[in-house]
Amino acid sequence: MTVALAHAPRAAALASWRDGMAYGLLGLPLAFVALPLYVVLPHHYATTLGLPLASVGALLMLVRLLDAVADPLLGRLSDRLYRHSVRAVLWVAGASAVVQVLGLAGLFFPPVEGPQTLAAWMVAGLLITCLAHSQVVIAHQAWGVQLGGDSVQRSRIVAWREGPGLVGVVAASGLSVVGGARPMLVAFAAALALGWLLLWRAPRPHPAAQAPAHAAGAALWRSLAQPLAQADFRRLLAVFMSNGIASAVPAALMLFFAQDRLQATQPQIALFLVLYFVSGALSMPVWLRVVGRVGLERALLASMLLAVACFGWTAGLGSGQVAAFAVICALSGMALGADLALPGALLARLVERQGAQGNGEGAYLGWFNLGAKLNLALAAGAALPLLQWAGYTPGTQDEQALRHLAWAYALLPCALKLLAAALLLRLLIHRSTTTAGVNP
Repeated sequence: MTVALAHAPRAAALASWRDGMAYGLLGLPLAFVALPLYVVLPHHYATTLGLPLASVGALLMLVRLLDAVADPLLGRLSDRLYRHSVRAVLWVAGASAVVQVLGLAGLFFPPVEGPQTLAAWMVAGLLITCLAHSQVVIAHQAWGVQLGGDSVQRSRIVAWREGPGLVGVVAASGLSVVGGARPMLVAFAAALALGWLLLWRAPRPHPAAQAPAHAAGAALWRSLAQPLAQADFRRLLAVFMSNGIASAVPAALMLFFAQDRLQATQPQIALFLVLYFVSGALSMPVWLRVVGRVGLERALLASMLLAVACFGWTAGLGSGQVAAFAVICALSGMALGADLALPGALLARLVERQGAQGNGEGAYLGWFNLGAKLNLALAAGAALPLLQWAGYTPGTQDEQALRHLAWAYALLPCALKLLAAALLLRLLIHRSTTTAGVNP
């Protein structure tokens, strides 16, 4: 395989913990808001506000599909902003941050009533909030990609972004379950403002000085589709999406499983989430060491197999078995650190090899984020209506319906995770060992 290397000047690496925190802290509120949007909000609209479960799932799928389609365009917007100036990136991100705060507040405290009006409000509010969130996420990821480095350094950059992100998810878990929506929104707004201010002090990326010549219309769409024309990117995207949907299904069903199958209390549910995400944060340094020894691909494969081994027996849990589920959360969380840090590092390495670092990484990130959102859309749009068809409704005590819930929550993700591991082994690991000129 011919490998194209970027010739853009090297940006400053994260030389100290202060640099890492200045860049990475914005990951905290960006991950914080994901849990309210993708986990808490569906449960809130289905239980507190009374929308039918199938309707909530279908509407969420619609919004996420629309949001996902916009991501490649947002990636191109990110490329243009970086070519203009880093200051432009920061100010547009600040405006998007304000939209996120206002949108999330409107979603949790809707000023409308009635099923149809409430459904329309949810769709509009989610779409606006998710688009603003995506813009900041892609710009933040592109910043990290442009910092460059070898596999370990790239993993470290992603870890600085995803580590605070896990802290944000833990904080959102506790505040949303125990404190409610108001303290959650206040904490989110404060963390978003602090992360944005610190980013001004982070090591600056050095995007390409000249933009590639892109005409309007057809040329723009060709530039958007350019990553998909590369076989290496398609292979990586296939692994990323199959692995991502294996995580998206239990994320969509966790609150329903904990409340109805386990009969867990609100503080216990908060503890489950904290254990899972804290375990993921603590595992990140371990995975960085594993990357240094066996490479990115093999480290990711090990994390997939670990996740299946730890999570599969969740399907056999029943009412009251909260201690066993807490252990599962802690053990399966150990695989989470790799899931968060390593795919992004693999993508950053591919971007550099294709010569797109500093002038076109936004398009790659846009497609990657589109894949992540398609996973979330499929998880909510398929799993929730399927469970309702199988007889499950929130609060039910029917044993067969609860068994179906447990199978969907635990066994389906494990099967998808094994599929992702097989794809990783076939498409990336085996190929890298038989292709000359490609480093592991």
